[in-house]
Amino acid sequence: MKAVIETGGKQYYVEEGSVIYVEKLDQEAGNKVKFDKVLMVNGNPGRPYLTNVEVVGEVVKNGKNKKIKIFKYNPKKNYHRTQGHRQPYTKVEIKKIVEK
Repeated sequence: MKAVIETGGKQYYVEEGSVIYVEKLDQEAGNKVKFDKVLMVNGNPGRPYLTNVEVVGEVVKNGKNKKIKIFKYNPKKNYHRTQGHRQPYTKVEIKKIVEK
């Protein structure tokens, strides 16, 4: 089975056994997580969500992405600024897609 889920303001195309990186969830590694905002299953769309489907996954780990460097400057004004950012993420393995 294949599905499209929404979490963290983004949509993810998943199937059983796939591993996805989502915006940080307040879950520890090893916990089960349920995604109930399912937009589509096997080509059958919902409006906007399907009510009788949920996707079950397991949190593998929490971490941070690689550092992104931000560099701002204004030409001819002697202004420059460097900043870095590491976005936190949660790695989730999709276990099953359940239709009720």
